[in-house]
Amino acid sequence: MAETANKVLFNIKNVHIAKVTGEEGGKLTYDTPFKVPGARGWSPEPQGESAVWYADGIIYFRQDVNQGYQGDLVIAMTPEQFLTEILGRIKDKNGAIFENINDKQSRFAFMFESDGDVKSRRYVYHDCTATRPSREHSTIEESIEPGEDTITVTCAPRSTDGAIGAYLEPNETNQEIYNKFFEKVYEKDQAGDV
Repeated sequence: MAETANKVLFNIKNVHIAKVTGEEGGKLTYDTPFKVPGARGWSPEPQGESAVWYADGIIYFRQDVNQGYQGDLVIAMTPEQFLTEILGRIKDKNGAIFENINDKQSRFAFMFESDGDVKSRRYVYHDCTATRPSREHSTIEESIEPGEDTITVTCAPRSTDGAIGAYLEPNETNQEIYNKFFEKVYEKDQAGDV
């Protein structure tokens, strides 16, 4: 039986981040993903250009360069775990989060879910970096308008194999893997055990 495909995608939810912990056997290794609540938007733009070379009065050679994506992730508030594990900030004994010029940022996998009119789609980008969040602070007027954090995320080709990302929609054969998608970073042809 043919499966019904989505006609539209909407919403962003279930944002998860998994810190890159190292490289083993030519593959990146990751920490267990942690949730980033309050997702409001993600707007990735393709990175890379087309190289065109002319000969004989025509385009003789064309090569598209895929350097991944870059976009703004808009969230309600950047969680402490992202600030410390990914952006390298330090938490002192009193609970204050310190930002320092020498903070060491970490690479990470970026995962999230998008609704569809038929089925949801879960995404992973394997090798990402992030800017420090920008934050809106404004006064209360007639109503309360919560501020937002905006983090620019760069999703580059993975240094070990060139993988950029993938998405997975549930079907009759992959439901177990789909259900466990946010338990660890999804890899090509992953088995059902996590």
